[in-house]
Amino acid sequence: MNKKIIAIPIGDIAGVGPEIAVKSLDKKVIYENTKPLLVGELNAVKRALKVTGITLGINVINSVRDAKFEFGTIDLINLDNVDSDKIEFGKVQAEAGRAAFEFIKKSVELAQAHEVDAIATTPINKEALKAAGINYIGHTEILAGLTNTDDPMTMFQVRSLRVFFLTRHVSLAQAVKSIKKEMIYKYVFKCSEGLDRLGVKNPRIVIAGLNPHGGEHGLFGWEEVDEIVPAVEAAKKQGINISGPVGADSVFYMALKGAYDAVISLYHDQGHIATKMVDFEKTISVTVGLPFIRTSVDHGTAFDIAGKNLVSSVSMEEAIKLAYKYAEVYK
Repeated sequence: MNKKIIAIPIGDIAGVGPEIAVKSLDKKVIYENTKPLLVGELNAVKRALKVTGITLGINVINSVRDAKFEFGTIDLINLDNVDSDKIEFGKVQAEAGRAAFEFIKKSVELAQAHEVDAIATTPINKEALKAAGINYIGHTEILAGLTNTDDPMTMFQVRSLRVFFLTRHVSLAQAVKSIKKEMIYKYVFKCSEGLDRLGVKNPRIVIAGLNPHGGEHGLFGWEEVDEIVPAVEAAKKQGINISGPVGADSVFYMALKGAYDAVISLYHDQGHIATKMVDFEKTISVTVGLPFIRTSVDHGTAFDIAGKNLVSSVSMEEAIKLAYKYAEVYK
């Protein structure tokens, strides 16, 4: 079996990143298809083991070739870049933000050097990044900047349901204003290309409706008539397997049941609600368009429960598994 090496930067160490990392590596199933490699700081990992009560060895390495990749031992590239004993759980701290960025940076360097096959990230904190003077607002922007990638896409996956987002971190009013034929048309092609890179050939894509019942031919809004349908028809003429708009109250369920390979959500919460209602913990974020595959838990640093051994590692485990799945086919 061709196991894939998955780099796991441990995130903001004031949050739950180290905890979910060590909890995941305490599951033998993780080692069936993957070779997990933590990128972080030794004392932060030791602290996570103490908090969780998990007994695992730590193999501190400088090079991937020195990893054991054996269940029962954590392979750790120790950057030794922060005094973990001075980082308090549950608080925004510049040093934690800086260290988290450096964990990601090292993981990217390993991926670009083809020393690891994919990256599965743990949570970081936007305020801590800002306090550290890191001029990125999140993982996707960091990864795009470090790899010189133009506008990578975010895809959510839970079970067989894949969801792309036409708009994300803007107000609902701004999202509606952004729904224009040209934007939709270009995004449809990006989604098709992205799915192809993930191994989905001739993908069946559908666009969710914006207005109730898809607008009912203008009765409840004209966006479908004026912008969405023309974009769909134009993409079809270029050979894209695209349909819609289909009412948002049914399209995600239909995709989950296999009618489509992916849904284009028109705004942030439309797709987030749909995926997380299927299975909150197993909804995984996938960044498409980078030189390598990156998956992530879809939750934050959880400062309120950090250091209390209350966090579930299910999402982290699923992110590692999905990283393996797509690393097998990603091109």
